[in-house]
Amino acid sequence: MVLDYDKDDLLKNNYSEDELRYLNLLAEKFPTVQSACTEIINLESILNLPKGTEHFLTDIHGEYETFSHILRNASGMVRKKIDTVYQYSLTEKTRNQLATLIYYPEEKLEIITKEEDDLQSWYAITLRRLIEVARVSADKYTRSKVRKAMPQDFSYVIDELLNEPNAKKEKYFDCIIQSIIDVDRAHHFIVAISKFIQRLLIDRLHIIGDIFDRGPYADKVMDAIQKHHSVDIQWGNHDIVWMAAATGIRASIAAVIRLSARYNNLDTLEDAYGINLMPLATFAMKAYKGDPCEAFIPKNTPPENVGSTHIKLTSKMHKAIMVIEMKLASEIIHRSPEMGMEDRLLLDKINYEKGTILIDGRELELNDKSFPTIDPKDPYKLTDEEKELAEKLRFSFLYCEKLQSHIKTLFSKGSTYMAYNSNLLFHGCIPLDDKGDFKEVILQGNKYKGKALCDQFDLICRRAYFNREHPERTCKDRDYMWYLWSGADSPLFGKKKMATFERYFLDDKEVQKEDSNAYYKLRDDKDSCSKILREFGLDPETSHIVNGHVPVKVKKGESPVKAEGKLFVIDGGMSKPYQKVTGIAGYTLIYDSYSLILAEHTPFQSKRKAITDEVDIVSTRNMIEHATKRICVGDTDIGTSIREQICNLNRLLEAYRKGVVKVKKI
Repeated sequence: MVLDYDKDDLLKNNYSEDELRYLNLLAEKFPTVQSACTEIINLESILNLPKGTEHFLTDIHGEYETFSHILRNASGMVRKKIDTVYQYSLTEKTRNQLATLIYYPEEKLEIITKEEDDLQSWYAITLRRLIEVARVSADKYTRSKVRKAMPQDFSYVIDELLNEPNAKKEKYFDCIIQSIIDVDRAHHFIVAISKFIQRLLIDRLHIIGDIFDRGPYADKVMDAIQKHHSVDIQWGNHDIVWMAAATGIRASIAAVIRLSARYNNLDTLEDAYGINLMPLATFAMKAYKGDPCEAFIPKNTPPENVGSTHIKLTSKMHKAIMVIEMKLASEIIHRSPEMGMEDRLLLDKINYEKGTILIDGRELELNDKSFPTIDPKDPYKLTDEEKELAEKLRFSFLYCEKLQSHIKTLFSKGSTYMAYNSNLLFHGCIPLDDKGDFKEVILQGNKYKGKALCDQFDLICRRAYFNREHPERTCKDRDYMWYLWSGADSPLFGKKKMATFERYFLDDKEVQKEDSNAYYKLRDDKDSCSKILREFGLDPETSHIVNGHVPVKVKKGESPVKAEGKLFVIDGGMSKPYQKVTGIAGYTLIYDSYSLILAEHTPFQSKRKAITDEVDIVSTRNMIEHATKRICVGDTDIGTSIREQICNLNRLLEAYRKGVVKVKKI
């Protein structure tokens, strides 16, 4: 860009060359004094609006139906809005039907249209009710923001109907509603306005890790996340192992397949992502022929299914990939001794003749002594068949279009942590030593701790992934991306070891123990939490930590609120395998313009029962904090950004008036 002013003129008018370049770019968007003034007025008014409602979820673990329902009912907020309007004028049964209609409009309409005798009257009544719910859901946002949330096909109609009715406009409103019915668009309008209400009640969604593994539909969860209007993700250890697998890291690919087999979810890989597991099945049937692989029967397999062909094959594949994973992991551990993971090298500690293993000076008997693919003289060496299989799987993961699309979303929307509106969000922990100081970790020859450690891990993962087709460029990055899944100082994992081998091959509970990082003891301490908040640039007096990763044992009396209200652990067991431990089915932390609310959810029965029987997730809401005055946009991070925009626009106005920047339009 060529500037018309010399440096003396710029200095005299108090503008640097860089600022003038920026102001000239800004002038392209606001080419007149009037347009700049209008935008300043608009932004100033937005600062005084109530802040949008944030929802925090964690540890989804592929439980798509539950996740989807929580988004549809906005963690109980849809029903709250219905009750606000109709608690005293509609029966509970009618309110239940209205709520279900908003959650599942297409499916519920299909049932109602078959059952309702006077459909025209039902449409007229229901449209008015939905408009009222939409009105109270939209009341704290600007008309501009509400318009942007509207479905395009009905934006004008909804915009008109959301205006407060009065006697003069009553006939006008009635006419609009009747016209919608007369032109046979009531069905489509109900679907559109229901989804509009859902969107309004979750202004921003925070997902604090572990989207993948255990449950069957992580791919559908990722599809929903990709479509969401405002979402961020803090990576969990179960996310990073999939991210590393998509990067082509063979040990991580083996881990992903092993976990899928462990929870009998190989369909997610084969059907959802199109990963070809036939080579693994063929290899496993041949290598483990005659081996019952009892320790590798998938979790929660009903006793009557244990002998089925499907379970037998899955068990063999499970064992085969577990052994391959240990061999591939050993390559990384040997290549990167600074990781300090030599204790995970166990195949050379086995006495293959006796069927025992030496761990911590103790000789322990293995419960499975069949290792047909291991050479006792060189136990970490891959067989030729294993090498070929690992390469085929690497190719399948690296060039799976749908998987790569989902992983790119994890990178574009995600990070190791996030500081947002005075809340620090991370999945696992901030590594601490036993004294409570930030633990110093050596990464690629440099020392990092606290925030710098999380930032460096974030950078390492991005470099590894975006150079995935040239692995030779980022070998060490790839190793540390794998390390995040199970390394002792990984902020996503938070344990001193992952006792995978011990859980499969040994019955000794002592060696199966996975001791946690000191963070998990110290997070109950207010001073420790305040120290972490300061490290990330947040004020401990007004800020909080929001965590996932470790399920809260509610049934044993454990509280999700810790450190005198400084820290919230919101893993309540959305994943069904954890619900026996927690006694509930997940939490949502809700942060609106008045308060912080923790919603505790009961187990979700099924989408079918929700639609046909109008069975909702029962959510118990507990107020954690209440603001003395309503929190406005100006009090948030978005408010800080808006003030910067206002400052720049005022600077542009000044430059226009001084003639330093030319007005672009007359």
